[in-house]
Amino acid sequence: MSETRIPVEAIKGRGSATRMAHRFERDTRANFDDGWGSLEQGLSQPHEAPHTEVIWEDARSIITGNQSPDVYFDRSINPYRGCEHGCIYCYARPTHSYLNMSPGLDFETKIVAKRNIAPLLRAELSRKNYDPRLIAIGTATDCYQPLERELRLTRSVIELMHETRHAFSLVTKSSGVERDLDLIAPMAAQRLAAVYVTITTLDAGLTRKLEPRAAAPHRRLRTLRTLAEHGVPCGVSLAPQIPFLTDDMEQVLEAAWDAGARSAFYHVLRLPWEVSPLFRQWLELHYPQRAARVMARIQDMRGGKDYDSDFTTRMKGSGPWAELTAQRFLKASRRLGFNRERVNLDTTAFRRPGGQGQGHLF
Repeated sequence: MSETRIPVEAIKGRGSATRMAHRFERDTRANFDDGWGSLEQGLSQPHEAPHTEVIWEDARSIITGNQSPDVYFDRSINPYRGCEHGCIYCYARPTHSYLNMSPGLDFETKIVAKRNIAPLLRAELSRKNYDPRLIAIGTATDCYQPLERELRLTRSVIELMHETRHAFSLVTKSSGVERDLDLIAPMAAQRLAAVYVTITTLDAGLTRKLEPRAAAPHRRLRTLRTLAEHGVPCGVSLAPQIPFLTDDMEQVLEAAWDAGARSAFYHVLRLPWEVSPLFRQWLELHYPQRAARVMARIQDMRGGKDYDSDFTTRMKGSGPWAELTAQRFLKASRRLGFNRERVNLDTTAFRRPGGQGQGHLF
């Protein structure tokens, strides 16, 4: 494939090397060698790092429901679509296809920001028939990706959660969550908040390729320690586990335990829709000698396919390799003491937000 000839240095801190066509496009474009050396010449030219573009969106709803039996929440909020972290394995990449954008570079560089998220969420929480349940923040894309420093959309959501005493959890790869400890820590003391930090590996070199704009592993561990010191129930996510790449599960769990995490979970790599060719391209760029071996083991866990969306197996896989991964996680977690107590957040303390006109007077 001609697209895999793009040199690694051309990516400049992004996960994907190309704006791969999405599955709804009828026409695709690829580099072509015309015989005059123009292709090689173009590839040898200096490449400017791709810049991030913010696309403002006026959302029609904020709280998203799901009926998936294999996730712990049935309500979620995502302030952003697309993610600057550029994790090549991100299962949310195909969602950009619905926006007529590439799940490749567009997913990392064209970020849709829901600018009306706070007032719309306030209206949804104010409905008389609203039934308060746990809300998970940042389940599709990271709610503390770099843009959040400037846009503060996640901050506005947590401010409303704090005002209404609404229970929430969030998962992130960013140290940016520390900025909002002034809100999160008091809520945690009232059993209203929990935070999970994703650490796929302690290998900083691998992380720079796999999750190029996320915090380094040692920085995520420091975030866990800071959260624990402020009394926030915190856990570690070892998702995804990738055969022959993220092979230090036990070491990650030990480091996370020492940092203060007391719950842990993992998923195996998921490659739905366009994520599969993107991940294959990434393997050929960064680990060409290992690519076939990695994909063979992934298919071993997916019944011979790159991906199987069945609810009973999509998170953990099936077969001997998946069973071995599960045994490693279970033994290490038990030895260290993870998951001995379930984090139960209080959903009964919710109070409806004010400021909705005369209705709040009665």
